[in-house]
Amino acid sequence: MFDWDEKPELNITPLVDVMLVLLAILMVATPAIVYQEDINLPQGSKTKTYKKQKSIDIKVTKAKIIYIGKQKFSFKNFADSFVLYAGNISRSTPVYISADKALSYGDVMYILKTIKEAGFSKVSLITNG
Repeated sequence: MFDWDEKPELNITPLVDVMLVLLAILMVATPAIVYQEDINLPQGSKTKTYKKQKSIDIKVTKAKIIYIGKQKFSFKNFADSFVLYAGNISRSTPVYISADKALSYGDVMYILKTIKEAGFSKVSLITNG
């Protein structure tokens, strides 16, 4: 005999198990998928040419000798010397600092602070990696 008052129970455990397996497969397979879409770029005008922006390259040796281009500066007088050097250079010119890894953090930050105080805003530290 059939009991009409009996309430059916819904067992969702197998559904959750299947969804977790599918999610795990998706998570493993997704990094291996590479999407490549070919695009056609529009023709540009050849009237303007790209001008390489001038930059200031600063190299600091282990002995705390600072080179800007071929000019040599002492570490002690660098603040005053750099202000004089950068007298008529635009402050939007990028500055790149390459410092020997044997220098202390404070020494490199002194050079960075000096350049920032001179008004340059685009200052980058160059690394090997």
